[in-house]
Amino acid sequence: MTKHAALIAGEDSKPRCSWCVGDSEYVRYHDEEWGMPVVDDRLIFEKICLEGFQSGLSWLTILRKRPAFRIAFKNFDPELVTKFNKRDIERLMNNAGIVRHRGKIEATIQNARASLQMQNQGISLAKFVWSFCPENTAVKSSKKLSQAPKSQRDIQSKTPESQAMSKSLRKLGFKFVGETTMYAAMQSLGVVNDHYLGCHRREKCDLARAKALKLMLA
Repeated sequence: MTKHAALIAGEDSKPRCSWCVGDSEYVRYHDEEWGMPVVDDRLIFEKICLEGFQSGLSWLTILRKRPAFRIAFKNFDPELVTKFNKRDIERLMNNAGIVRHRGKIEATIQNARASLQMQNQGISLAKFVWSFCPENTAVKSSKKLSQAPKSQRDIQSKTPESQAMSKSLRKLGFKFVGETTMYAAMQSLGVVNDHYLGCHRREKCDLARAKALKLMLA
């Protein structure tokens, strides 16, 4: 174990956030995806929906089922998902490869409609989500921007930003976008960087995030 209890050195001796240790797919996700900025509308739509499916479950469960989710929901193309009907819902309810929760399936279809409505109004889902990052002075954060978390105690399950984003998404018609669920999305999308201090991915995510901020908050 490394200096910080929240970090564990992997087989390659690189210090990682301890939550990912123990499963190779989780380690890959931590090293390649989690905390790296995402600025693509479709990928953000996918993340919002998958985080909704994760509610009450582990993210590892969703991660393992993600390939099946992508097939079932047409690669999370909102224009295609919004065309799903009752027959499609029943088809998905019989798909053992995904989480068969009717409310969450119906929410994904509704979220596709809400996402398309935003597009029709000229609103980028990516810019919308990134507008709730701590650097945006429109929202007062209780989190110090320069302070990297050292342990789980330093990471909140929800923040003023995630609460504001959840509320705004609901007003736009999105479902299964609770405050805690949206903070998990913000973490994974790089809107915040919650890699622990000393994690080998933290600095790389910070550098990529700085570039994303210039683009998204321009």
